[in-house]
Amino acid sequence: MSKILSAKIGPSILNADLSILYEESVKLIDNGADYLHLDVMDGHFVPNLTFGHPVVKCLRKKIKNVFFETHMMVSKPDQWIEPMADAGVDQYTFHVEPVKDVGAVCRKIKEAGMKVGVALKPGTEVDVVTEYIELADMVLIMTVEPGFGGQKFMENQMVKVKWLRDNYPGLDIEVDGGVGPNTIDMCAKAGANMIVSGTAVIGSADQRKVMSSMKQTVNGYLNN
Repeated sequence: MSKILSAKIGPSILNADLSILYEESVKLIDNGADYLHLDVMDGHFVPNLTFGHPVVKCLRKKIKNVFFETHMMVSKPDQWIEPMADAGVDQYTFHVEPVKDVGAVCRKIKEAGMKVGVALKPGTEVDVVTEYIELADMVLIMTVEPGFGGQKFMENQMVKVKWLRDNYPGLDIEVDGGVGPNTIDMCAKAGANMIVSGTAVIGSADQRKVMSSMKQTVNGYLNN
């Protein structure tokens, strides 16, 4: 029996004011965020550079009971598993593209006590996940090229989301990149239930309203 899926909104805090990351994170949680999506970039797998496990650990010390997902846009995801587990991360989402043995990385993440997310860049075929889907708790379909916020949403990636939902009805499917009130309907209709939104939420004058509206849209399709 497949599990009951629900809509979850996870703001990407990369778009927040990083000088007051704790305050910005608490504000998002107070306004209805279900989890925090923490973008970790190494300047190698993607051209941008963000923060690492010391920042995550500091956040976790102050924010005890919120689900942390790290989106590891890094060339060597196995290198950061232990440090991120130590930092208090709940789900470790990594890109399959630079990894030779995806299954081994998945198992290592589980052994470290975290949930496993596998992420696919726009150019990666979705059916690669069949090899290790039983080891993954979630699949992330990137709807922009990973590396920078504020890019235009790629509607053609919805085919992948729909394929996953059709083939794995109980799977948590996440979308990330250019997702907001204008694109949420496409994501929800295709079958995504975990929604990462950066600019659209962080930059909104009414974060609560934006997150609540997107959640409602996703639940509307999930429960049909």
